[in-house]
Amino acid sequence: MAAVVIYVGSKFLKAGPAIPDQSQAMMIPAQMERIPLYAFTIRSSKRSSESAPLGLQKHSMKDLSRILRTESAVRGIEKKANSSKYTRLWPKAVMEALDEAIRDNCWESALKIFGLLRKQHWYKPRCQTFTKLLMMLGKCRQPQQASLLFELMLSEGLRPTLDVYTALVNAYCQSGLLDEALSTVESMKSVSDCKPDVYTYSILVSCCVRFHHFDQISRILSEMSYLGIKCNAVTYNTLIDGYGKAKMFEQMESSLMDMILSGSCLPDIFTFNSVISAYGQCGHVDDMERWYEEFQFMEISPDMITFNILIRSYGRLGMYEKMTSVLNYMEKRFFMPTVVTYNILIDAYGKAGDLRKMDEYFKKMKHQGMKPTSITYCSVINAYSKAGFISRVDSILRQVNSSDVKLDTAFFNCIISAYGKAGEVEKMSEMFQTMKERKCRPDKITYATLIQAYTAQGMTDVVKGLEAKIITNKDLSGTNLIEH
Repeated sequence: MAAVVIYVGSKFLKAGPAIPDQSQAMMIPAQMERIPLYAFTIRSSKRSSESAPLGLQKHSMKDLSRILRTESAVRGIEKKANSSKYTRLWPKAVMEALDEAIRDNCWESALKIFGLLRKQHWYKPRCQTFTKLLMMLGKCRQPQQASLLFELMLSEGLRPTLDVYTALVNAYCQSGLLDEALSTVESMKSVSDCKPDVYTYSILVSCCVRFHHFDQISRILSEMSYLGIKCNAVTYNTLIDGYGKAKMFEQMESSLMDMILSGSCLPDIFTFNSVISAYGQCGHVDDMERWYEEFQFMEISPDMITFNILIRSYGRLGMYEKMTSVLNYMEKRFFMPTVVTYNILIDAYGKAGDLRKMDEYFKKMKHQGMKPTSITYCSVINAYSKAGFISRVDSILRQVNSSDVKLDTAFFNCIISAYGKAGEVEKMSEMFQTMKERKCRPDKITYATLIQAYTAQGMTDVVKGLEAKIITNKDLSGTNLIEH
């Protein structure tokens, strides 16, 4: 494994490998799929070019010019980071370059630019800068680099703040290093003004549920209680979601009861969706519907994610009438189906072999102006393949080739499997080559599918050659599996 480095001026340190109201309540038993809960959207406030005054057009050109100059300056700073002679650079240019690298999670570039920053005659250590870098290193799964950066901060005589410590704890937790995170929390307790707070402990709890250290949770919660730190909504939601995904329903409901009885925070839509999703994923429809009604009594209204969870859960169990009931309820409440909704419907009817319904929703999705995704096409291809309609698979492939959909490994695995099952080994081989050309990395499923198809055709020589290349980890790009 390659060594990890952190740049310190012209030198570097080296480390090892690194609710509706009751009158409107939905009367069917209830309901989805969990997707990221928080997102930020930036919308432009500019008017169209036809209606924009001349002054605004000039202003836009100035903005564009400024952006281009900034990007050019950033690239220039990155180049200078490899030299030791630049010590009097313009502060704004260096800081903008550093912020850009951090924002894009380019950790190697960020550390190089930070090394350049430290060589400037105007440089003064700031906790805020270290916090940003530590948070980035956590996102990039670079705990060793985070540890070195923290040591560097101490060597510069800078006293860590609570934010710095919490960022370091997060860096360890993002990589599942719970022991290192707990050790850092112990160190925090001995530093005045840096005592761990509810946010620090919430990060620890998140690490425990994410990496299945459930045996450590009671200890962490007991410690919080001893220190007089109360769980907040984030802590409870993390516990509820984690227990639910691990199918630990007793603990999930117990955490939910604790949340309700705490008096300091109440269940919200995220709690709602976590509980409903946990039971829906496992096919526990009665419990799912029971809690759907309970949350409505709490006056928590379902959202689009809730409806998608319901549709998916009913679809998995073949409860198509209830799926339709959810869709009808959505329409009455002015909830428009999303791409995710259509993907769920298409997948459910496709797996059931109801190609008429699947095609109906596939066409409806496109008529609504929504672009099918790789997931959409995978569901359709799988359904046609299962029904033996390989000519329709060809038709879907032509649609894909004329679209701008971003294809991934899962899509190629799907279509390779379809051609393989149909005995179309030449088309299968062509798709494998296309997969390599599209820079989609084959995985174990890809190779297993290829081997199975070639074996079924009695092509033992091709199978042996493929197996040998897999064992030796040789790159198969550009290799024709069928020699003509």
